[in-house]
Amino acid sequence: MLRDITLGQYFPGESFIHKLDPRVKILATFIFIIELFLISEFIQYIWVVLFLVLVITASKVPLKFMLKGLRPLMIIILLTFGINIFMTKGEILWSLGPLNITREGLHQAIFMGSRLILLIIGSSVLTLTTKPIKLTDGIEKLLNPFKKIGVPAHELAMMMTIALRFIPTLLEETDKIMKAQMARGADFESGNLFKRAKSLIPLLVPLFISAFRRADELAMAMEARCYRGGENRTRMYEIVFHKRDFVASTVTLSVLALIVYQRFFYY
Repeated sequence: MLRDITLGQYFPGESFIHKLDPRVKILATFIFIIELFLISEFIQYIWVVLFLVLVITASKVPLKFMLKGLRPLMIIILLTFGINIFMTKGEILWSLGPLNITREGLHQAIFMGSRLILLIIGSSVLTLTTKPIKLTDGIEKLLNPFKKIGVPAHELAMMMTIALRFIPTLLEETDKIMKAQMARGADFESGNLFKRAKSLIPLLVPLFISAFRRADELAMAMEARCYRGGENRTRMYEIVFHKRDFVASTVTLSVLALIVYQRFFYY
């Protein structure tokens, strides 16, 4: 299951989405999240789904690879579905003891579950189609205006990018530790949910040690190369806004305008 987590991974490619300005992709991701929370009716999901299908098709990232990222989060999705379907009051459709499934609860559960699934898939497109160094440059460029009020733009961008970059590395390290302990007789798969969660506690100590070791190695490597971020730092490739970025921005803002219109003026 750990291998199924796609957050923080980069899928190499030369597609239209890969070539977009990272600033456009970052802002488009935030706009996409805003769109999901503006939706109030199922029919409005049509525009978001069509937009997401268009982006995935243009990125040329296999759909199976993106859907694979849902598997590790399936517990959260099912928990969200269960809370909404059983805790929402309304017209009872089915009852079992103290548990009641209502028409309103079923509607709310499907609505919230769809929002969560689209949120995960849409957000993963950003890291799958953007190299870590470009993601850092994009975040830094967007934070540059806040330098006037003391915001360390470069340091924040570097910190967030390193955190995303180390997610697959730490997951791979966790997988190695689990296999090593299973070879010594550890059991991570039997028992109920709480017992399985408790059996994962022995993984924390070696995982933290490994994380601190990798962080120390990264710091030493950056110092050995005389890395100095922030002011006066030059780049081999500067970020340039192209025609394709204008097209992508126009499409993204058009979908947002359509959803805002349906949300506040149409219904």
